Amino acid sequence: MAQLPRSFGLTPSAIARGEQAAHLAARLPALLIAARRVAATVTQGAHGRRRVGSGDAFWQFRRYQPGDAASLIDWRQSARRQAYYVRQNEWAAAQSVWLWLDRSASMDYRSPFAPITKADRAAILLLALAHLLLRGGERVAALAAGPEDRLATSGQAALDGLALRLTRAPPTESLPPLLPLPRAASMVWFGDFLGPPAEIAALIGTYAAAGIGGHLLQVLDPAEEDLPFTGRTRFEGLEGEAPFLAARAEGLRQAYGQRLAAQRAALIAACRKAGWSFASHRTDHPPQHALLALYAALTETAPPRLPGAAGQAGAGLET
Repeated sequence: MAQLPRSFGLTPSAIARGEQAAHLAARLPALLIAARRVAATVTQGAHGRRRVGSGDAFWQFRRYQPGDAASLIDWRQSARRQAYYVRQNEWAAAQSVWLWLDRSASMDYRSPFAPITKADRAAILLLALAHLLLRGGERVAALAAGPEDRLATSGQAALDGLALRLTRAPPTESLPPLLPLPRAASMVWFGDFLGPPAEIAALIGTYAAAGIGGHLLQVLDPAEEDLPFTGRTRFEGLEGEAPFLAARAEGLRQAYGQRLAAQRAALIAACRKAGWSFASHRTDHPPQHALLALYAALTETAPPRLPGAAGQAGAGLET
């Protein structure tokens, strides 16, 4: 992107943010195509929140109880079981799901051990999940501060709008904004969540206290998981941190692993306390398994299967 003339009064940081937004916008068509391909590998059943309600889909039979209307009795089942049974249908009301993508600079990291940046993998998973939810009749929205983002929409046209909104989120935003949402809505956050766990836990708790359910997907590069470097290594931060020179990088591996495990344990504990779920994903692993777990958690169903992967479960979410 060409530099804007300084006469426009833009600061270097504003120019950098504009360049990042333009770079993401240029990648959106490819990200959308990749997201649809990932979503297409998921074998989808009929979607609905699995609860008793006034929908048309059959849910279950249960024993007749005093107070049940006689019109609810299923006489065929009752004759087979030699007891009175009533038929219950499934509540199939649509959910509103609010999606947030970490746009901070640390998400642009890609080591030689990964095929894709954390930001691009997270965007693909977000869009693929939105694609599945929209196909299932749900409503989705970007969790962003703009007034046009306050309404969850349905239909496949909503996917393109959601993708465009990703380019307008502040690139320095490492945590979702705190916004008023409909009670009983759901949220899914995609990021590396390497910031202070107390701040993340506080935001999770605030949303949970408002009756919002949520799911966190931590997306990390394999180098961030394993610290595979050896010898004299210079580490440079992506968000203004001072560089660090290690004489023997392999000597840091054990302490680093313990620190990362403690960070993840704190995130899991915060999610468990709020009734949310947590999962982690490495960018050198197939995205389908992370998508399976997220989709199953949101729809409250058993995880669907990948074609050709009978008996292979997707990556489970910690709850």
